Amino acid sequence: MANDEQAPLLQTVRIAPPRQRYPHTTLRRFCTIALSTCLIIAVVLFLLLPFGIDPSALLSYEHSYLPWSNPYPHKTWPQSEGLPYHELQQVLSSTPDEAKAREWSQYYTSGPHLAGANLSQAVWTRERWQEFGIADTNIVTYDVFVNYPLGHRLALLEKTNKSHNDDSVPSLDEGRLTAGKESWDIKFEASLEEDVLEEDETSGLKDRIPTFHGYSASGNVTAPYVYVNYGTYWDFEDLRERNVSLGGKIALAKYGRNFRGLKVKRAQELGMVGVVMYREQEWELTSSYSDPGDDGDVTDENGFEPYPKGPAREPSSVQRGSVQFLSIAPGDPTTIGYPSKPGVPRQNPNGSIPSIPSLPISYTDALPLLKALNGHGVPASSLNDWWQGGGLGYKGVEYNVGPSPDNLLLNLANQQEYLTTPMWNVVGIINGTLADEVVVIGNHRDAWIAGGAADPNSGSAALNEVTRSFGAALKEGWKPLRTIVFCSWDGEEYGLIGSTEWVEEYLPWLANSAVAYLNVDVGTRGPNLRAAASPLLNKALFEATSLVQSPNQTIKGQTIRDLWDGHIRPMGSGSDFTAFQDFVGVPSVDMGFDGGKGSPVYHYHSNYDSFNWMNKFGDPNFHYHIAMAKMWALLAANLAETPVLNFALSSYAEALGSYLKRAKKKANDTVSGEAGAQDVNAGYPISFQNLDDAIQRLHNATTEFDLYASSLVARLQEDLPWWQWWKKVQLFFEVRSVNGKFKYFERQFLYQPGLDGRSFYKHVIFAPGLW
Repeated sequence: MANDEQAPLLQTVRIAPPRQRYPHTTLRRFCTIALSTCLIIAVVLFLLLPFGIDPSALLSYEHSYLPWSNPYPHKTWPQSEGLPYHELQQVLSSTPDEAKAREWSQYYTSGPHLAGANLSQAVWTRERWQEFGIADTNIVTYDVFVNYPLGHRLALLEKTNKSHNDDSVPSLDEGRLTAGKESWDIKFEASLEEDVLEEDETSGLKDRIPTFHGYSASGNVTAPYVYVNYGTYWDFEDLRERNVSLGGKIALAKYGRNFRGLKVKRAQELGMVGVVMYREQEWELTSSYSDPGDDGDVTDENGFEPYPKGPAREPSSVQRGSVQFLSIAPGDPTTIGYPSKPGVPRQNPNGSIPSIPSLPISYTDALPLLKALNGHGVPASSLNDWWQGGGLGYKGVEYNVGPSPDNLLLNLANQQEYLTTPMWNVVGIINGTLADEVVVIGNHRDAWIAGGAADPNSGSAALNEVTRSFGAALKEGWKPLRTIVFCSWDGEEYGLIGSTEWVEEYLPWLANSAVAYLNVDVGTRGPNLRAAASPLLNKALFEATSLVQSPNQTIKGQTIRDLWDGHIRPMGSGSDFTAFQDFVGVPSVDMGFDGGKGSPVYHYHSNYDSFNWMNKFGDPNFHYHIAMAKMWALLAANLAETPVLNFALSSYAEALGSYLKRAKKKANDTVSGEAGAQDVNAGYPISFQNLDDAIQRLHNATTEFDLYASSLVARLQEDLPWWQWWKKVQLFFEVRSVNGKFKYFERQFLYQPGLDGRSFYKHVIFAPGLW
């Protein structure tokens, strides 16, 4: 039984071969491999796609390329957030109001607001902007080295008792000037004041600001004087060629053709001991520099009554202003290159401001001085064309150069108080969704006078309307794509101080983020648009002018663009764009409505740049104030909202070509008159061929780049289906890349060591002329 019990375990059972579950083994393996490969590719694409689109994008938008992620600045990108772009334009075009602009103008011009002495206006401006909806508005303070006037005097002295034994300098003694045994009477003493006009209440304010020069040196000098025309470098060279003695003399110069500080700088270098400046009634036909004081044909000689009864110049008007050496550096002259904050080290300002005294006077005060030179020295008519056409000939001036005769001396006394005092910028910010792209707009608030209705407060009134308009858009739910910064600068008049110190303080941020700076100084003083700009902004500027109706339509519906000649000047200096454009390389624009032939005379830096003048002659209905506000706001919106920055790099190349053409002509003219009509290389030892070739290469490359940027704009209009999400991601990163190249293009023209002898100016294309 034992063996039988084991038998079942030893039994052999036959079975059939195993049946295959899937008959197509090869197909199954292929499908497995194919599906696995697709899965791997998809994972790789998810992980590496941003690197293929924009290698830097992954760092900024980690995981943003996933289908369920949102890599864009806001959910409605590329459309505007909260308010469609065309509706934003409507708000910005409909909000500015003439009555409001008049109200702001009246406030700013109701009392003195000299730099460093206008805190109440800074506080008022901050409060208004906050009321408009710009909640993030603050006052930024700097401690700045400046001067304020204590006293001045200008007297023409005539010798009455001649002594052959004493050459001492005259001195004041009980009302009579004496020098040893000599006695000098006061033949004429300048009033150094502007007349009080009953029709213009600000001209008679008890606390009105005296006539003086910012950064002028204190001093009391008595010396012969010389008429130096406009006091340009070349005017002085003309006098030296004619062996006119300049050392130890006082210069009598006309305003115009160059910056007033450069008149003093050159006089100082040539050993002169003082400078007196006056404004003539004339139209500078031979000058390429158009000074704001040029009177054109609107003079009393031509039958026009002076202000306030008529549009001609008020004879006692005086042009105040700074004589800082702005071609060397702007800003606080004791902190060049860094912000003037409390406790910072201070530099010696010598070399940046004058060491000899200067005074501004009216042409009424200049007449006795000019007439006293009649018949003495070289007649201006015997010099070159730049000396012709004096505007006071009809008043008996013969325009002899001098020096003044031996029996006449000029006493110039100038007493200034120099101190370090606070200045206040007002800065308002609307944060955008792109933190690294910023548009800055600005106007200065300070003035040399109680008024300043044109300079600068026509711009200030317009800026208030711009901020009020953007505030209205915020209340409608709009939020900008790019950050917008609004700035009301202090200290521009002394030397672009408020803007320069702010730029120096925020240099790293601006260098990384600033897209453009939009400046308005004199918003309006006439009907003709003038503009200077980086060529990058030409396209956007043209578009903005085409969106605003002209207040001076000859045909219904005409825009500002229709009536503008389209001329855009190259950037240089002279207003608050300087630190942005020339120091940081931020593309900038400076614009405003100017006068023209036949326009009422604008009393630049005079008490008569008043609300009364603006209301009667400059812009009686405040239509141009509003036109400027609209154009300014629409330009800012264009740059802040369009997904692809509205720049044109090819315009820059074209501008460089035109600049080079002018340089060639100047080089030819410098070599000889004969070479003027020939190729520049025919008479000049330096070849321009390399520059020609480089500009042509730049033009080819920028034209191609602009076409690519335009194609992105077109692609942004496409309505992509949801399942092509990756195309929109790719487009977004392409736009970001293009905008980065636009933003940094201007910076490529910076030379960090700076221009020779003036390291502040780092832009190799744009800078103020050295002379």
